[in-house]
Amino acid sequence: MTARPPLPQKKLPSKLPLSQQQPPGHLPEIARRLAEEYLPDPPQPRRAAEPLDGLIQTILSQQNTAPITRRQFQGLKTAYPRWEGALADGPDGIEAVLKAAGGGLSRVKAGYIHALLAELDETRPSLSLRETRDLDDTAARRLLESLPGVGMKTASCVLLFDLVRPAMPVDTHIHRIAQRLELVPEAWNAVKVERWFDEVLPREWAARYTFHVSAIRHGRQTCRARNPACGVCVLRDLCPSAAILGR
Repeated sequence: MTARPPLPQKKLPSKLPLSQQQPPGHLPEIARRLAEEYLPDPPQPRRAAEPLDGLIQTILSQQNTAPITRRQFQGLKTAYPRWEGALADGPDGIEAVLKAAGGGLSRVKAGYIHALLAELDETRPSLSLRETRDLDDTAARRLLESLPGVGMKTASCVLLFDLVRPAMPVDTHIHRIAQRLELVPEAWNAVKVERWFDEVLPREWAARYTFHVSAIRHGRQTCRARNPACGVCVLRDLCPSAAILGR
């Protein structure tokens, strides 16, 4: 039987700069097990033809399920074959389309989408983000985060999924798993956790895509916020929280 890595003895110190923090020795094993369990055959990388579509889908996905996000996005594309139509229709028109597709926060998201389109209309030659495909990672992120309603996580999602860049967005599931495994101090927010992962994970698209997707699936299926299924968890022997949560 292969010896398993020992449990971490303590949490990472929160006062050190992120660049000076060392990843725990068992992080590669965590990544390997998650990939083996949830994403043994990752897809081939493929850049989106129009990253603006991915950005709008990411905005729609916030506090929405995947099926509702797909319905809302398809509703928008049906109503507005070109994004110029959504810009002309205004926030009220966009909101009506989103409401017809179902899902919450339609007014808020319609406002974000219209503000985004208006900003692109004022500052770019067309309603497109295709130019991000040719920018380096830093410049692409800078452009995305300069847009209304686009923060670090949203930009990271577009970079990872649409531009095939080695970003590492941290959602509520990944944040929870990192804390339960005591990879990061409990007081860290999602932004700091994402910056930490950006320092310690291999700067490779495939590694980060696989870790991101498999960790989210682990959080949804096993390491749930309530009633985590510690008894069947592939990380149980590496998790300091399992003895408490798994009772």
